[in-house]
Amino acid sequence: MLFQDEDDVFVGSPRSKYFDIIFHASRGLSEQELDKNLDKIAAMEMLLEEMMGEDKDLEQILRNFIIHNDQKIEDRKVDLYINGMGNILTQNE
Repeated sequence: MLFQDEDDVFVGSPRSKYFDIIFHASRGLSEQELDKNLDKIAAMEMLLEEMMGEDKDLEQILRNFIIHNDQKIEDRKVDLYINGMGNILTQNE
């Protein structure tokens, strides 16, 4: 993964390609995709609060979860970057 973020069109991480697409797609489509992601985050936070109880420190729970599941989270992020690219590219035509 040493050369993952070079400027070659065929080289790069899903993260770098996702941001290339976000920054070069139409502003409206990029805003739509980012807003959809924030909707999901807000819904997940609310769901977690309901499940755990509002008196719990969600930030600490999330930090602990991230520490103990870092590779699974990285794998999921790759999937989300790829799905986000697909969402934007299919609508950008």
